[in-house]
Amino acid sequence: MKIPKTLLLTLSVSVSSALILVLLAFFYFRAIPKLFSILNFLAVFIVALPLAAWYYSKHKRKKEIEELFTVFLRDFVECVRGGLTIPEAFKSVSKNNYKSLTPYIKKIAAQLDWGIPLETVLLNFVKEVNSKFIGRIVSSVIETHRFGGRLAETFESLSRAALEIERLRTERKVLLHSQMITGYIIFFVFIGVIVGLEKFLVPSLAQVSTSVQVSPELIANQYKSLFRDLIFIQSFFAGLMVGKMAEGAIAAGIKHSLIMLLIGGLVFLFIG
Repeated sequence: MKIPKTLLLTLSVSVSSALILVLLAFFYFRAIPKLFSILNFLAVFIVALPLAAWYYSKHKRKKEIEELFTVFLRDFVECVRGGLTIPEAFKSVSKNNYKSLTPYIKKIAAQLDWGIPLETVLLNFVKEVNSKFIGRIVSSVIETHRFGGRLAETFESLSRAALEIERLRTERKVLLHSQMITGYIIFFVFIGVIVGLEKFLVPSLAQVSTSVQVSPELIANQYKSLFRDLIFIQSFFAGLMVGKMAEGAIAAGIKHSLIMLLIGGLVFLFIG
């Protein structure tokens, strides 16, 4: 997987900044637990944010390409119905605006104009967009082309199938939106339970007399560390689950994980 230079530059800056924060916290603020935790949390967040933003932007771009591919197929079929050949139809629709998909359509039209075989052009297109949805459609076109089928009719049937799949995706997204809300509600309930334990259980430990030679304050600090770890684990995996349910991809959950990590981290720091 090719990583853009801008991302590498951003990562180098974020990692350097995070390292400075960690060293600053370690050498100067170890005696102040809350500030120490805040600085370390910020360091992790600074490193994770650009990576998460990059992965999510790739996922969002792929989803946009898949959605616009159905629009492209519809326009392409209309051109073929009008009597244009396959290369002429590609050249015609390449003038339309399909946002993220436009450069790929223009490239296909140019390659066909240069005389490159249709099968080679389509295979290169599938590799570049890296979409299973588009790959399945294109593989059907290639098989039809190999065995001498009528490409115009194939494109037309695939266009109808793609529109139906997109309609089902939209319905699924609407239905699962409530599941996403439920996921956030469960997360906030979990945070509320942790806050309750932190405010009522942990202070009571300092008042309990024990027969063993263990400091109540030490036990309370151990519980605080446990609560912190539970919040971060729940935030990360709950966010991935919400993204998978809502948008059908783990990459989409990174956004929700960061939101939950930020909320959970702030809650823990303020109640700690």
